[in-house]
Amino acid sequence: MITDKMTKSIPVSELTGGEYLARPVRLSDNQTLFYEGTCLYMKHIEALVTAGVKEVFIFEPTALSPKEKMIIKENLKADCSKKIHDVMEKYVTYDSGIEEISETANEIVDDMFSREEVVDTVYDIRERNGDLYDHSVMVASLSILTALKMNLSRWEVYDIGVGSLLHDMGLRYLSVPYQNVDVDSEYDPESLFEYRKHTLYGFSSVEKETWMSNESKKIILFHHERLDRSGFPFKRVVMPMNVRIVAVADAFDDILCGIGVKRGNVRQAIEYIRNGRDKLFDGRIVDFFLEFIAAYPVGTTVITNRGDEAVVIEQNEHYTDKPKIRLIKDKNGNEYEEEHIIDLLEQEEIAIEYVKES
Repeated sequence: MITDKMTKSIPVSELTGGEYLARPVRLSDNQTLFYEGTCLYMKHIEALVTAGVKEVFIFEPTALSPKEKMIIKENLKADCSKKIHDVMEKYVTYDSGIEEISETANEIVDDMFSREEVVDTVYDIRERNGDLYDHSVMVASLSILTALKMNLSRWEVYDIGVGSLLHDMGLRYLSVPYQNVDVDSEYDPESLFEYRKHTLYGFSSVEKETWMSNESKKIILFHHERLDRSGFPFKRVVMPMNVRIVAVADAFDDILCGIGVKRGNVRQAIEYIRNGRDKLFDGRIVDFFLEFIAAYPVGTTVITNRGDEAVVIEQNEHYTDKPKIRLIKDKNGNEYEEEHIIDLLEQEEIAIEYVKES
């Protein structure tokens, strides 16, 4: 819990956007709607109203506000997610219009190319109740950034953008559920076989599209293949670079969104990718990927090696596990009277011991 000196309660009706949550917002069934540290945009405020939430706790403007670094701008992400939704709905129904994805891919690529600092930043990626379209945009963003860090050409990056935006479109053809379900342990053999065909469904739906490159199509078909032959649909080991990049980004975000697996947190996702280095995934790509994923996203409540409870307020570039934190309580549980900000990069004797789960 954040101290009263640092936060204030505000009616949802008075939110204007841009405020940062000082406490998680939980629904009546104890499901987390938004996490501590979330920057509230209009879509968040609308969701709060829809959920019947009357008030929230936000950081006081006088306190050092959390500074969340997002891989893709919130308004661009929302716009692209809607476009992906509309395009897939139209394509599945009328078998037309999918070439509009090209424009969406270019929007994301252009945005990242326009930001000089994009490859040197540590980003706050967190678990969320993401749908297929939100997941598609995030996988594209993660894949494009990885490709930029690896100095791939603009054309290669564009192909990755198109393929990753459409990588899971085959899920639209399934009759089995796939959200927040561990398909490997919860499905019977028949359902698992059906689920694993989504890569084939997706590929066959775009196979004759002349505007798409073969490299983009391969991403849709092969993004679930793994180096140890445990993947699907063909248990391939040799895969193009663009496929290997998307495979890492997709597996990571699958955990955060709960696509084909039980939803997990960012530390579980990082651990899965790290453990899969050179076993499931290309080790070189894993190294580039983990360079920009914050181990402790802004808003995470942590316990230090001195026993203090703190909240992460900002990332340090190039150091994914050494953010800036604000102390909340001392080791005896007493709330700090004054604001204490610690930069873990500058004070090496202090470190994060573990995350305090909500």
